[in-house]
Amino acid sequence: MTQHRARYCVQALLLAAFAFMQAPLAFAAYPERTITLLVPFAPGGPTDIIARILSESLSQSLKQTVIVENRPGAAGNLGMGAVARAKPDGYTLLLASTAIAVNPALFEKLPYDPFKDFAPISELADSPNIVVVRPDSGMNTIADLVARAKAAPGTFNYSSPGAGTKSHLTGEELKQRAGIDMQHVPYRGAGPAALAALEGTVQVASVALPAAEQLVQSGQLHGLAVTGAKRWPSLPNVPTMIESGYPGFISDTFSALFAPAGTPPEIVALLAQHCREAFANDKARQTAQSAGFAVVAGTPEQLAARLASEIPAVKALVARAGIKIQ
Repeated sequence: MTQHRARYCVQALLLAAFAFMQAPLAFAAYPERTITLLVPFAPGGPTDIIARILSESLSQSLKQTVIVENRPGAAGNLGMGAVARAKPDGYTLLLASTAIAVNPALFEKLPYDPFKDFAPISELADSPNIVVVRPDSGMNTIADLVARAKAAPGTFNYSSPGAGTKSHLTGEELKQRAGIDMQHVPYRGAGPAALAALEGTVQVASVALPAAEQLVQSGQLHGLAVTGAKRWPSLPNVPTMIESGYPGFISDTFSALFAPAGTPPEIVALLAQHCREAFANDKARQTAQSAGFAVVAGTPEQLAARLASEIPAVKALVARAGIKIQ
């Protein structure tokens, strides 16, 4: 080996060693600037509430500003597509709802692939749906509803916050599993859908829990069942769908944190850890519960597993029900 070649090799090794030494230091500096937490829905909704809880906690624990940016449109697809195209450096994150698992069944073309374009970080919280009727309806249980619908086929209507929502899918799953016929009446939001049952415009409403919780507590509506794995703490007398005779009937809405695919695994792990710490705080848990959410604060692996099971299950349900958005 010539002296010139040997000197070149030594310099190359020194440069490689320097780069190796600098890599951990670069990661250790994360985050060095403001983090954007993008919510693909309008301000004030359930997903936005969870985002505000998280941003406040992360700002404190990461000692860096975390801002919430709302970018609504196209059932959440606009904002999710923006994050899918963002630089995978940990400075643009997505606070998504169950839309990320439902929309692939509803839209032929999406500006993202839920598996390829995102790195799961943590399922933060989930919220069940609730099936409600008027107290004077004569229906006290899901079994009563099924019996009434079978006795008068084609005469039952049920409301939901809109076509393709998890509440709509809850109603369709009940129809399929119970073998009953109910006409779906979509509304613009869970509040109007719950009021439709209260006013008697429809016989039944399938809505997100927060929209009906106080109406059930006050006795204005009667809860037939919640669709979570367990009874809801503030509605201890309302059984689950599982308790009502439908094994495995869980239909909830989650709020979960994602990063663009390719984000360094060290950053994903760090954010997952801070998410768990954020929702271990009593104040955060109480705020989430008051908004109708139960805290999960799971791992990246758990969130990935949920997507892997939920996306094909929703596609199958939508196909059987013949639901079409486009």
